Amino acid sequence: MSTFILAFVFFIVVAVAMSVGYIFQQKSISGSCGGLGALGIDKACDCPEPCDRKKMRMEKEQAREAKLNEWKKDQIL
Repeated sequence: MSTFILAFVFFIVVAVAMSVGYIFQQKSISGSCGGLGALGIDKACDCPEPCDRKKMRMEKEQAREAKLNEWKKDQIL
């Protein structure tokens, strides 16, 4: 049981140390290779025009936002 407690405390100390380091450096967390930002890519999909699935998702989001705005107008009146 003492091995478990010792391992648990060790992981907690490491997690706290990483959190403090992140808070003081205020840098975004990235992988060892630097992520997509190191390649000069600003977003995951770097296509000039979105694919069909993304277009459908964007249309659904716009429809949802329009309904929400309409609902808000009804609540105000």
